Amino acid sequence: MDSERTFDDTRVLVVERASDPSDRASRNERTLTAGRLEGDSETVDVDRVAGLSGALEALAERAVDCVVTAQRLADGSGLELVERIRDRDPDLPIVLAPFDGDETLAGDAVAAGATEYVPTTHSEAELTDAIRRAVERGRDRRERRRRARQFGAVFDDAERYAWVLEPDGRVRRANGPALEAIDATEADVRGDPFPDQPWWRCAESGIEQLRHAIDRAANGTVVHREIAVRGTTDGGDEPDEPRTLEVAIRPVRDESGAVVSLLARATDVTDRVRLERDLRESEELHRVTLSNMTDTVLITNDVGEFTYVCPNVHFIFGYTDAEISEMGTIDELLGPDLFDREELEERGVLTNIECTATDRAGREHTLLVNVREVSIQGGTILYSCRDVTKRKRREETLTALHRTTRELLYAETDREIADIVVEDATDVLDLEASAAYLFDTDENVLEPVAASSGMRRLHGPLSRERATEDSVSGGVFVGGDARFFADVTDADAWSTPTTDMKGAGFVPLGDHGVLIVGSSETDAFDEVDRELADLLAATAEAALDRVERERSLRERDRELKRQNRKLSRLNRINEIIREIDTALVGAETREEIEAAVCERLTSADRFAFAWIGTTDAAGERLEPTSHGGAGRGRDYLDSVSFSLADAVEPAARTAADREVTVVSNVVDRLRDESWRSEALSREYQSVAGVPLAYDEFTYGVLTVYADEPDAFDEVTRTVLTELGETIASAIAAVERKQALLTDSRTRLEFDVDDDGFVFSRLAERADCAISFDGGVRLREGGAAVFATVEDASPSAIVDAAADLVTVDAVQVIGGDEFAADVDDNGDGTTTGTVLLELSPPFLALQLADHGVVLRSVEATPTETRVVVDVPPAVDSRGSVDVVSNAFSAVDLLAKRTVDRTTARDLRTELLDRLTDRQLEVVQLAYYGGYFASPREQSGEDVAGALGISPAAFYRHVRTVQRKLFTILFDELGVPASTARVVE
Repeated sequence: MDSERTFDDTRVLVVERASDPSDRASRNERTLTAGRLEGDSETVDVDRVAGLSGALEALAERAVDCVVTAQRLADGSGLELVERIRDRDPDLPIVLAPFDGDETLAGDAVAAGATEYVPTTHSEAELTDAIRRAVERGRDRRERRRRARQFGAVFDDAERYAWVLEPDGRVRRANGPALEAIDATEADVRGDPFPDQPWWRCAESGIEQLRHAIDRAANGTVVHREIAVRGTTDGGDEPDEPRTLEVAIRPVRDESGAVVSLLARATDVTDRVRLERDLRESEELHRVTLSNMTDTVLITNDVGEFTYVCPNVHFIFGYTDAEISEMGTIDELLGPDLFDREELEERGVLTNIECTATDRAGREHTLLVNVREVSIQGGTILYSCRDVTKRKRREETLTALHRTTRELLYAETDREIADIVVEDATDVLDLEASAAYLFDTDENVLEPVAASSGMRRLHGPLSRERATEDSVSGGVFVGGDARFFADVTDADAWSTPTTDMKGAGFVPLGDHGVLIVGSSETDAFDEVDRELADLLAATAEAALDRVERERSLRERDRELKRQNRKLSRLNRINEIIREIDTALVGAETREEIEAAVCERLTSADRFAFAWIGTTDAAGERLEPTSHGGAGRGRDYLDSVSFSLADAVEPAARTAADREVTVVSNVVDRLRDESWRSEALSREYQSVAGVPLAYDEFTYGVLTVYADEPDAFDEVTRTVLTELGETIASAIAAVERKQALLTDSRTRLEFDVDDDGFVFSRLAERADCAISFDGGVRLREGGAAVFATVEDASPSAIVDAAADLVTVDAVQVIGGDEFAADVDDNGDGTTTGTVLLELSPPFLALQLADHGVVLRSVEATPTETRVVVDVPPAVDSRGSVDVVSNAFSAVDLLAKRTVDRTTARDLRTELLDRLTDRQLEVVQLAYYGGYFASPREQSGEDVAGALGISPAAFYRHVRTVQRKLFTILFDELGVPASTARVVE
């Protein structure tokens, strides 16, 4: 601070010891001080007072710029005055000028608050400089305090948050509002980094901004940032309203210009930001609305000159708003005489005025214009224009499409629908060419079925397309999405690049095919054309779906009728089967069975005629044994040949090949076979012949005739085939029953040449003779027989049967180690008995199913003989067939009749009275040599073989003997039998 500024109008208060002139020390101090101050060239106003109390009174009455005091005062000391003044004013400059002093006094003066210490013994210049320095320091201190008060007023503003920060961003001080916001004290935040404080805990991406702002401010730049704060700032659970804070960080410099601190202030500008955002959004909404709305707004004055043109005017007219304005008047754009001005003045608004306007490209648009009187932007008439060209076109097209839809309602075939759609497509879409492909499900190809004259002219004939991506049509059909081409010749999959068709559309017809529409011009399809093409294709698809659905319904109805007929026929067949089964159960003879079957098949108009026949003894023709139906059936049997040599008639054919024969319609080959005309004359239109076969044994043929074609479907054939087996089984059962009651039978002797026959294989392997006398014991899963072994050890049979599948087990009953027989000639012959357990099928069981009894088997290494007995009720010829079918090679050696004179069969009677266990015991005892003399085995040996106790063995033997003797002596007497040979 310069001297002029320092001492101009400076008022100095000089405090002397006392005013008594006799006081030498006081006089010397006063004179020196006064002389020095008064000799200064500066303008200084000096007031003199004496003593401590005088100084205090003067300071209370007036303001001074500096106090100069002596150390020795009448009522105190200079140090005491310094202390008293400092209690009142800490900033007033005080110079202590003692007459004499020392370092101790100087230290005390500084400690008491003296601004300068200058003894009076110093030079005048030193005293003057000290006063100047004191005044300057006082003024600086007051200025700093003034500024501090101003800063405090700003810093403690209740409307803002304020912080004093270190240059590195640590908090030095925070004002009250900032501390209240986070419920903290200044000590809680002092020294912590400013960005990490709770004020910014919920800031959205603001912490990094603060750190960057602090760095810039520390480098001397004033930084402003807007930070969005959400959630809570005080750590509470309830979130605060979203706020926006404007944060300003200023650098604070010292006298040297270095940044010593940072001042950060945050102002809540949420309302301002919201208003600015709302204003921007409103302006953007207004701009977007005007730019993108479909209606165009124009304003003119009374003479039609434009005063406002909407920015979206190009949507309709293709011109910019500036180009529209240059047109001059509205008449150039919408034409003259658009409305009646008097009518507008009367009504104020005119709506839906239809007019036609041409755009920049020369295309015509149909507009609906609303006109109203306004007073906006210097204009008086507002025009609101809406482009309804597409809607107008849609209305016209929908009218044509409605006509097409009505026509499709009456179409009955796919091709008819395709013709209608192709014919109307050119009118609906206003295009030159159209065609339709339909998908052929048999060959999986798209077949061209309809094409317009324009298509034939532009493209020529269409070819079949595979339903693959290799062609455009196939790709559209497979993918199911329509495709439109500005120039179809540019398409990679287009198969005819030489076509004159350019713009083209391919639209799928669902699963039915593809609709093609085209034009000779490129870019022929706009949004409306594509929409209408899709709509036309959807209409055609719906019609095709309807036709397919109706076709499916008709087919389903026909199928239901077929199923109903089939079910009715099946029910009728089941009813017949039930009745026949009932009749078969009660029948006692074969004649009853055959008569019942024919009667049930022809009753209640089920079938027209049925008969059963068997081959004659010579095997040359089929002879009727029973028939049922109308009387004309007998005439048919008399007029038709059933020769097996010709095997033409279905019954004869069935008898010859033993297979089911069905003739669905006798009219077929009517003149080739005479039986057909005979059957047709009696109204027999379909025939089925079924063999009566059971277990490879045939009992004849059942032939059924119906009075309608195709009467024997697959189900009926199956049922009749099963019926044939049932009838044959019933006949076999009846014959078996009759065989048990008859006393005579036919005995057949065969020579068998079959290496697979179990007895033949055992005889060959063991090199012995093995025989079987017909005794068969049934067991679970097979049969057990006792066989006699000659010329070999019975154990050889065990070895021979070791790997035979048909032999489950072999047990030696007698022979070898038991005894040796001596024949009538006295030659030693090795014999024995074995028990063979055989797995099915076994010959004896097969024959028994047909009433035939296996009498004996004798096998040697070179030949095998089989003897069977056939009851009279069983066909001996069929029995020969059964035996022949059982072996690979069979010769019939002898056939004879065996008569029995006993009233009852001893063997049968005995077997009826014995239990299975009793029979097993006596058979094993007999074949084991228990009854031989001498005995080959004891009772204990046989019991051991049976696995029972000796007492049980003897009890079973005595029981069997008692039953046998009772039959012989008490009931039958001595039986006698004879046998005679039949030629």
